[in-house]
Order: sequence, then structure tokens, then C-alpha cells
Amino acid sequence: MTFKCPGWPVRALVVLSIGQTLMILFFLHKSTPYSSTSLESQENLGGILNPLGTTQLRQMEESFKTDTSGQLLGLRLDNGGLRTVTTEIDMSKKYDICSVGAGLSGTIFAERYAELYDKKALVIDSRPHFGGNLYDYVDPETGVLMNKYGAHLFHTNSEKAWHYLNMFERKGAPKWERWDHEVIGMVKGKLVPIPVNINTVNRLFNLAIRNEEEMNKWLEDVQIPCPESGCEDAEQMAVSRVGKGLFQSIFADYTKKQWNKEAKDLDALVTARIPVRNNFDPRYFGDKYQALPSKGYTAWFAKVLDHKNIDVALTVDYFDHKDHLDEACGKIVYTGPIDRYFASEGFEKLEYRGIEFEIKRYYNTDGYKLPNSVVNFPGPEVDYTRIVEYRHFLNQQTPHTVTVAEYSKDMGPNDDPYYPVPNPRNQALYEKYQKLAEDRERESGGKIHFVGRLANYKYFNMDATIVNALDTFYEVEGHPDMKDMSAFFGENAQDEVAGEGFVVGDKTKGFRANYKSGT
Repeated sequence: MTFKCPGWPVRALVVLSIGQTLMILFFLHKSTPYSSTSLESQENLGGILNPLGTTQLRQMEESFKTDTSGQLLGLRLDNGGLRTVTTEIDMSKKYDICSVGAGLSGTIFAERYAELYDKKALVIDSRPHFGGNLYDYVDPETGVLMNKYGAHLFHTNSEKAWHYLNMFERKGAPKWERWDHEVIGMVKGKLVPIPVNINTVNRLFNLAIRNEEEMNKWLEDVQIPCPESGCEDAEQMAVSRVGKGLFQSIFADYTKKQWNKEAKDLDALVTARIPVRNNFDPRYFGDKYQALPSKGYTAWFAKVLDHKNIDVALTVDYFDHKDHLDEACGKIVYTGPIDRYFASEGFEKLEYRGIEFEIKRYYNTDGYKLPNSVVNFPGPEVDYTRIVEYRHFLNQQTPHTVTVAEYSKDMGPNDDPYYPVPNPRNQALYEKYQKLAEDRERESGGKIHFVGRLANYKYFNMDATIVNALDTFYEVEGHPDMKDMSAFFGENAQDEVAGEGFVVGDKTKGFRANYKSGT
């Protein structure tokens, strides 16, 4: 049976990742069977995956565009099964701690104060749901569990982050199920594993590399070292890792699509941690723990926030109630965009990239519509960076399926900020905002703290976000007794390793990543 995908060519970013780091540039290959839908040949699939070949397919794609602000669900409130959620602040209440933002950072701070100190916490968010960009939901038309803001795959080597995630299973939170994420990319008409591994190189360059020793030798031959002073930009860093051929085939155009900038105009951090495998490992990540919550991220957040001391108010904008909240809250943990908090200072806005999503549903279909959960498109032939078919994740058993194409774009005034843009202009500007935040924290006597991805203008992976929030709480509270995490805090705490994204302001000159590590 021939693989068919009407209306779509066959992402990841990251997330991956874009995602997701940079995770955004990672790609891999999935070698397992494609359910009841199989491929007669890779070459056959290559033709199907290019929608620009016919006017009909392009017209079909255009008909499925959706508004990134939430046209799919409208503005409906989603309480995620948490019955205590409200849409307004109780003005009669005082709180010990208020979290501005209901993503990981804001949720963790509220939970720690409520659980360890028996303090009253308020969590607010301007969106109609909690969970931040991890928010997922069951699509009402197909029954598929899917993310609203792009696919998110948890992975970590951090015992601290992994322990925290799993602490709430006792409260009925979803079990975290092993999921080794794999991604394939369509490169020059061929499906290849990315991050680059032996199969990637063999397919793209018609080689016959057989083992790690031969792969190491090939990489050493093609790599172009950075200047003695260190890598100055993302292009220099990339070719020092993978050479000119792979850079041109995979990373040059993808970087342009993702950031709307040439690699030479971006910080070296963007490509500093491109994973390059010297073996046949097809996985997107190499971390010890890789998992998805069995019933979704939203269900996990609901159990963390389900506490007698925590109130949750959605569709509430902090800046509409700032005067009241600054008075009613003993502490404020601000996790929103730092440039919005200090908008009155007159500085320019920090630059972010946004994402536009195109959704297509298939009803009563056998098997999958894509050969993999995520297919990346690094080339210039199409405008999107990846397509995700959520039904693959945890092998969901539904008669219907959904595919979502993702387009990176400049962030509009009503768009959600996704990725900080690491270049000299933003680095210098963020340092000004950072100084304002440090001064405000000091002047407030510790009343306000700026925590998380948006408040720190950093691209955090999920595990790094968790570790950052827990460590910041620990420092803010003067090293309290973390009775339920005693192995990770205090004099006898074990060493920690958390995942990293890029951090605007980090110095990369002289940085040399180990291409053999795959990290």
C-alpha cells in the first residue's frame, strides 16, 4: 500500500525542538514500521512530500490556515479538570505568594510555598488555560491529544527534574511513560535522520561509512575549525561541527527559515550544541530520561495545582490589576516578558520569533498520514519548518488523525513569544532589562522575583526550567528544608546535570562542543 498524505507534504523543533537547542536544529530518523500504512520506497515518499509540485496541493494547504491566537479552541476557558479555577481575582483575599504566569516556573513556586510552608498562593494567567506552552488538549473533532503551541518532548539527565515530575503521581497525576523521540528530515528529496548520524551522511553523500571510527574520521576531514579566538557566529560554529557540506544541506536554509536571519548574523550558541552522532542512534535526544505524561501535560499541571492553598485565576492580566496585586501579595513571582514589565522605562522591545500553525484533520483513516510523529523540512522548497502528527505520540488509538504544519515568523503584537533571538542587539538590550530587574528585586526587599524563560529572556528546555525554578526558590527562601526533595538540596545534595538551551548573554568564544557526545 502506497503512503498517501493528501493536502500535506510530510517537524520538529524543536522542538524541538526546535525544537527545541539548539534543539531547534536537531533531526533524527525513525526506522520502525509505519503502522498499517507503509512505504513502497523512500523515493516514492520524496515525491509526496513536496507540496510545491502542484497547484492543487498548495491550494489545499492554504485552506487549512488557522489563527495562532487560538481559533481552534476560540477563547473557551479550559480548567483542565481543576474545579477551583476562576476567571477573576477575589479582591477580598490576601496571598503570601502570587505567581504571574501558570507555566512551569509559576506553578512550581506556588506549589513549593503551598506545600512546604502552608502558605496561600495565587496563580494567574492571561490565557484561558494553565500549563503555559506545554498546554495540551483532546481535539474535540478527532479525539487526538495534541499540543496547542507545538510538540513538546520531555528529556533530561537531571535526577532533580525527573524526581519533581514524578512526585505528583501519588496525587493522581499522569504517569510519565518512556518515549524515545525520533525525527526525520526531508533533505534534497530524501528522508534522512537528523541529528546527523551515519545513515544521514551515507544517504546525502552516497557513502558507505560502517562504524564510529570511520564516522569520526569523516567528521575530522570535513570540519573547519573556528579561529583561534573562538567561534564568532552560528555559521562558524556549525561548520566546525559538521563541515560545509552538511551545513549547506541542512542548517543554512533551516536557520534562515527559523530565525529570518543568516547563520552568520546569529550568536554561535544557536548551533553550538547541534547533536552529531558518530553511530546509528536514531533518537532525537540522548538523555537518560525521556518521557511523555500518559494523559497529557495539562492533566499533570492540574494535579500539581490541586492544593487547598492554591487559587488559580485564568484570563486575568497582571497589568490590569497590578496595583491591587502588588498590595495583596506578600511576594510576586513574575514569569512574563521582562520588556513588558518595564515597558514604562522607554527601552525598545526584545525580539522574539513566533509560530503560525496549519491544522488538517483526517477522519476514519487507517494507520498514520505521516511516516513519523515529526518530519522536519530544513530546505527552502517549503515555508514551514516541520509537520507534526500527534496521533503517533504514545501510540494513540483513535480512528481519526491530525497533522499540524509549523511556520516560524516574526512575532506580531498579539502573538505568543516563543524563541528569544540571540544576536548582539538583543543581548545588549536584555542586559539593560536585567539591570532593571536586579534593581527592582533589591529595592523591593525580595518582594518581587523575575523567574523563567520570558522573564530572563532565555531559551530553557523543560528540565532546565524546572531546575531553575526549584533552585531559585531554594535561594530566595534561604535554603529551607526541602523535605520531599532532600536528596537534591542541602549539604548532602547529589551533583546535578540539567539540559541547556541557549542563553542570551552567555559567552561562546573558544567554546568547543564534543561532536562524539551527541549533546
